[in-house]
Amino acid sequence: MSYPKILTIQDISCVGQCSLTVALPIISACGIETCVLPSAVLSTHTAGFSGYTFRDLTDDMPAICAHWQKENIAFDGIYTGYLGSTKQIDYVMQIIDTVKKSSAPAIVDPAMADNGKLYPGFGMAFVEAMKALCAKADYVVPNITEAALLADVAYQTEYDRVYIDLLIEKLQALGCKNIILTGVSYAKGMTGIVVVEDGEYSYYEHELLPNSCHGTGDIYASAFVGALIRGKSAYDAAVIAANYTMECIKATAEEENHWYGAKFEPVLSKLITAIEE
Repeated sequence: MSYPKILTIQDISCVGQCSLTVALPIISACGIETCVLPSAVLSTHTAGFSGYTFRDLTDDMPAICAHWQKENIAFDGIYTGYLGSTKQIDYVMQIIDTVKKSSAPAIVDPAMADNGKLYPGFGMAFVEAMKALCAKADYVVPNITEAALLADVAYQTEYDRVYIDLLIEKLQALGCKNIILTGVSYAKGMTGIVVVEDGEYSYYEHELLPNSCHGTGDIYASAFVGALIRGKSAYDAAVIAANYTMECIKATAEEENHWYGAKFEPVLSKLITAIEE
């Protein structure tokens, strides 16, 4: 596939370095035509800002998809990020069925929770709807909180390989084909990524950086998608995405007041180099 065309579906936070304002430049930098379907438009993201504007685009989604069908537009991959409602999830599943090429992957980041808690506005009905979307996906990219919710397993802050294996087993039983589980830490000061592709388990461990940033989950998932669509294995794509995300966090730490996102742009060249190797 010399010049793939993929679709990413998530919201636009106009300021804040997350969601589509991260996915579009990162995946484009990987040499991929990146098409977008905005699920909502916000003036900023919702973490740390107040009084932000919000425009829900849920009702536009079916008409956009219908127009693509009329124009015979199809995609070499579909990647979903933050979705705001169960109705949006239902529409996304229809979109996957209608405009994704039959051999193309669907990659789902079930962006709904972190640190043991669902994001504001989400309940268990949303989790149930997300289970159905993840079962349809070829790759899912949850953090441990999201994996525990999808697997109906109690969230734990301290765990071992047995607990992670249980999450993987439950996700596979749900129908998840290939699993990229982020934020898996077996040792103090370290974290990593568990990759289960075609039933094979791999683990990539790296340094746990002391500072954290908003939007790094979106950066990671977008870099993973870019590397995967460019032909890397899931493990290699997971490693490239992890290394790139660490470079973004390090770059952000150099600027004291950059609290609202991660400086992914200055280090894009490192991602491009890794993709080309």
